Amino acid sequence: MKKIIFTDKAPAPIGPYNQAVLVGNTLYTSGQIAINPSTGELVLDSIEQETKQVMENMKAVLEAADMTFENVIKTTIFIMNMGDFAKINAVYGTYFDEKTAPARETVQVACLPKNVNIEISMLAIK
Repeated sequence: MKKIIFTDKAPAPIGPYNQAVLVGNTLYTSGQIAINPSTGELVLDSIEQETKQVMENMKAVLEAADMTFENVIKTTIFIMNMGDFAKINAVYGTYFDEKTAPARETVQVACLPKNVNIEISMLAIK
């Protein structure tokens, strides 16, 4: 049985999807982009600020499922410019303990929703 996860502390879905779905003890998150849930505005000041907003949105979704970044087992990062990888990685790394960090893939793409520079999705286990 699946349970839909929703929090108003992360951007609301803008299409036929949910922020996350919990099936058993596994959480499947939708990709998050840098929308400030309080204002609905994109945070595009810098790739570091954009990455931080994405991670804060993901943190809110995890918390809505009674989880933390410690529960994350896999992340997928989609970026527009692989040249931003080091800056993204520096921010992303502050959310994980390196010894227990999840598996990860990072993919450069041609375009992302709303022309953002980064989108991240995660899998987590309770």
